[in-house]
Amino acid sequence: MTASVNEAIQPVIKSITVNAGPDEAFRVFTEDFDSWWPRSHHIGKSPMKKAIIEGRPRGRCYTQQEDGTDCDWGSILVWDPPKRFVLAWQIAANWEFEPDVSRSSEVEVRFTPETGGRTRVDLEHRFFDRMPSGGEAMRNGVSAEGGWGSLLRIFAERVDQVATARRG
Repeated sequence: MTASVNEAIQPVIKSITVNAGPDEAFRVFTEDFDSWWPRSHHIGKSPMKKAIIEGRPRGRCYTQQEDGTDCDWGSILVWDPPKRFVLAWQIAANWEFEPDVSRSSEVEVRFTPETGGRTRVDLEHRFFDRMPSGGEAMRNGVSAEGGWGSLLRIFAERVDQVATARRG
């Protein structure tokens, strides 16, 4: 079923608990983003070399491509380490950069301490209805296999690797 103009497209909500405190989990998600983000997940015109989240309000989210170009795909709207950050997901339904933030969906990632030094990471990808077209398709894409659920599992594996190396 396709959403009408007046009907909001439901957000994608995913959660995972990782074996690290909020400070470490936040750091791995953001500063160490390149270590776990799949090389296949980019919108650049050439293969991805590096994925970057600039940790500050209005910071860029982008990839560096093998052809020497940068490819923007988002920007930081809220930066509140180690509790949460919010980014404008500036990727249109055709998987190209959307420069107008008001026409972009949004991703919020929250880091909540749990017992035993663990952290629950809650991700909400929302506001697909802001997209001029293709919002439902984008929602379906990021909620499918290879989307946010799979990405959070890869992130959790990286957190485990970092924790093991630190203990080792």
